[in-house]
Amino acid sequence: MTASPEFQSSIYLQEWEHLLESISNPSSTINVGGESLKIASIIAAARYKTEVRLDQSSLNRLATSTAALEQDLKEGKVVYGVNTGFGGNADTRTQQVESLQNTLITELQYGIMYPPTGIQKAADLDSSGGLLQHALPLEDLCSSTCMPEAWVRAAILIRINSLMSGASGIREIVVSRMLDLLRHDIVPFIPLHGSISASGDLSPLSYIGACIQGKQNLLVMAGRERRMETASVALAEKNLMPVRLAAKEGLALVNGTAISSAIGALVLHDAHGLAVLSQVLTAMSVEALCGTDESFHPFFAAVRPHSGQIEAAHNIFAFLHGSQLTRVNDGSISGALRQDRYSVRTASQWIGPVLEDLLLAHKQIEVECNSVTDNPLIEPSGVSLHGGNFQARTITSATEKIRQGLQSLGRMLFVQCTELINPTTNQGLPPNLVVDPPSQSFIMKAVDLLTASLLSELGFLANPVGSHVQTAEMGNQSLNSLALISARYTLTATDILSKLAAAHLLALCQALDLRAIHEVFLNAIESPFKQMTNELLSPILKVANIHALLWQPLLLALANSTTMDPGPRFTFSVSSLQPIIISRIDPSTDNHVASALQIWAQQITSLFKRVHDVTVSEYLDRGNAAHLLGRAARRMYRFVRQDLQVPFLHSGILQPPEPEQNRQKPDSQSHDLSKRIMTVGDYITVIHKAIRNGNLFEPAMTCLKEVRDTAK
Repeated sequence: MTASPEFQSSIYLQEWEHLLESISNPSSTINVGGESLKIASIIAAARYKTEVRLDQSSLNRLATSTAALEQDLKEGKVVYGVNTGFGGNADTRTQQVESLQNTLITELQYGIMYPPTGIQKAADLDSSGGLLQHALPLEDLCSSTCMPEAWVRAAILIRINSLMSGASGIREIVVSRMLDLLRHDIVPFIPLHGSISASGDLSPLSYIGACIQGKQNLLVMAGRERRMETASVALAEKNLMPVRLAAKEGLALVNGTAISSAIGALVLHDAHGLAVLSQVLTAMSVEALCGTDESFHPFFAAVRPHSGQIEAAHNIFAFLHGSQLTRVNDGSISGALRQDRYSVRTASQWIGPVLEDLLLAHKQIEVECNSVTDNPLIEPSGVSLHGGNFQARTITSATEKIRQGLQSLGRMLFVQCTELINPTTNQGLPPNLVVDPPSQSFIMKAVDLLTASLLSELGFLANPVGSHVQTAEMGNQSLNSLALISARYTLTATDILSKLAAAHLLALCQALDLRAIHEVFLNAIESPFKQMTNELLSPILKVANIHALLWQPLLLALANSTTMDPGPRFTFSVSSLQPIIISRIDPSTDNHVASALQIWAQQITSLFKRVHDVTVSEYLDRGNAAHLLGRAARRMYRFVRQDLQVPFLHSGILQPPEPEQNRQKPDSQSHDLSKRIMTVGDYITVIHKAIRNGNLFEPAMTCLKEVRDTAK
């Protein structure tokens, strides 16, 4: 009997609820003891500054290992990094054990950084003089050289957790002072580049070590106003004594995977959310394309029982519940595809492996965050063991899987989006998803171009990092994981996919509004079309109910003529029905057939134009597609339209007529940026911001919780 599969959505729901509980409860604390740190707790402490405490029951382990190390030194034993040199220089010996630790911390600070106050005067560092030194920088020097505060906070927490396991030979004061950095929001500047993550993230972690030492040359961000200070000043302001490192403590601080693990944890959290969002967007795509939920029938996963496919199909099928836009495709419509295209029909099979990879990556990163990763380690019996737990290949493995999975999701969303914009594949929507005449507006062409660019970048980023290893440090570090580099690129990939998802969501909401307009239009014309057709054509036809014969061909003609402006489109659609009518003319009819057909065509075309204009005008004023949508699309559509205030796009919003007074020279004193007309990119940015700050994941996770609760 096989065990029940573990699902990514279940793990992420638990983490999500844990995170919300941690950041919504002012009294919530994260207890750190070395063994049970959750990804959600790392996010809470790093990004929302949830309070962290040391597990008092774990502190005794610190004293035990420290005593064992002291005993080894008294007995004259040689312990790597304590009374030997480091790496390829481990053949040297010294009795200056404390001085050695200080030297290690100092000499590992080799990173290139431009802290904030140095940006404006960066050119002054150029001693060559002359005109060249006044050139504007090509990038933001701080963000391109310094780690964000959230990364550093996460790394401090993970390093504390690792040291609390009691196998590193450090004193309680070391972890307590690191904890003080989190409590008082003292965050050292750490260089973005320079770690190969071999013997851990040596250089980046040395800046944390220098911070608790209160180094006068170490810069930190401190205070609510986030001002830049030296570590010595920042500690003094909080009455915190600098730590004087004892034997092995410098090595224990820098010899670990905390930086790589921190970014890996932050990346994983975002990737989980994007995987859920991709399933929601896929369900919305099915509706926007008037597809079928048959593709996600449980039978497919039952006979191909990969856990990821089972999960994705179950979620998407449930997300579509209640939709009035999905169709039963029985092949009865002549000339129409018998089944949906791959972008939605095979979505569960495409998403499934990504969910499985995320599940494995979650286990890898969570285990790493609760591991001891320095060297040597001191086992409970007091014996020092020399090994290589600092090799961060596990993080590389996890982040490479995540990054490749993000590219897979991006490819799927890109194809869904392009099929939605393209009139040859979007099942009767206008080209570029315009409500204005197609000859005068091309709104979503911009989205088509944007998503192509983003997907290309995702494809480049999906290339492996871990295969580019270079031998370093006198040949000693011949294997190095490059975990930090991989994690950084994976974080970049999450942002690229977030942008792509934001653009797709904008297009989806636009498409759903167009579907709603079409539904209103068809409902408005059906009855008068029937009445006028029967009245005007019954005298010349031998068919009892000509309306029933013409309705389906009319719908097909309307769907196939969306590239035309409304007037020509309706003329074409009505004209396309005339061969059907002519083929059924009663031979005994008098010679007024042509006249009757002309009158009918004119009146029906006029009806369509009139109803179309009224429908569009009223919808732009107060239209809403929510009542047509399934469970997930309805919630996400309302969030975009109501919470984010992103409107249904048309020329009246993007290109309002220019008032006469605006043709005059603008008054710089009265210029109000809040009244600036927003672009398509501005609206995508609003959605992207909601993804990056987590707000958009709330409706997505609510959809997922509804699926879980319904299944109980």
